[in-house]
Amino acid sequence: MKDDDVVRPPVMKIRRIIQDSMNNTLPEKYFNPDEVDVMEVDIELPNLGENFHNYRILNLCDIHLGQWITPEYLDDLIDYVNTLNYDLVTLTGDYVSYILDGYEEALEESFRKLKSQDGKFGVLGNHDHWTDAEKIRKIFKDSDIIDLSNNAVTLIRGDDKLNLGGVDSFTVYADDLNKVLAKLDEDAPTILLAHEPDFAQKSYQTGKIDLQISGHSHGGQFIIPKIETTPLRGNNFIRYPVGLYELGGMYQYTSRGLGTNSFRIRVNCKPEITIITLKTKIRKKIEIE
Repeated sequence: MKDDDVVRPPVMKIRRIIQDSMNNTLPEKYFNPDEVDVMEVDIELPNLGENFHNYRILNLCDIHLGQWITPEYLDDLIDYVNTLNYDLVTLTGDYVSYILDGYEEALEESFRKLKSQDGKFGVLGNHDHWTDAEKIRKIFKDSDIIDLSNNAVTLIRGDDKLNLGGVDSFTVYADDLNKVLAKLDEDAPTILLAHEPDFAQKSYQTGKIDLQISGHSHGGQFIIPKIETTPLRGNNFIRYPVGLYELGGMYQYTSRGLGTNSFRIRVNCKPEITIITLKTKIRKKIEIE
């Protein structure tokens, strides 16, 4: 899909002006780890090999650099992320909001600095397409991030395999799940990166996806205490707006993300860094002589 083919919101120019004015009112520019939740989520996959037991995937999404989140904030955040314990990094879209110009260098420097033992993998979100998808993909390439948009790879540990796939943004009709399915190792469990959580309605029906990781919703930016869900839902985050869901034998996890769109308001809904720890049902046999 070419950028010229993407249907952008008619108020893009107005929102760019608003974004610039909002950034000038920021009370602070720097990251504070006390203001972000590191969500630890354990997910058991039925066919996961024992070599992937306790495998840790760190997910970042919805950074929206330039809209409330400054380059200084992102730089500090990446320094903090690099101190955490994980094996692999996934990125699930919306790295900027309405303006990319002027933020390319800061985004690339932070992404390049992001460490990951087993690699960095990402897909694009709707805002990335509304700004400049090809520039985001170039930033990925120059930062050693593998673009998994409508693609898949197979990770190998010992004798065990794990598929990691991704679809491009469903909101702008850039997704092609069939391309992903064609590249999967049929004998391995599969994790799918999809910016929009409600894409799970399509992915679970294939019977070939074990876990989908998404963002897009920002958790609605308001979560009802004790009920732990949000009444504020929108395009492509109506069914699965926040947290962990199970449907048709597949798990869906929706992160609250890091940034916000439009208003800088979060009520009982702190920004989120997610670490998903994979668990296996396979138990190692111990030989007794």
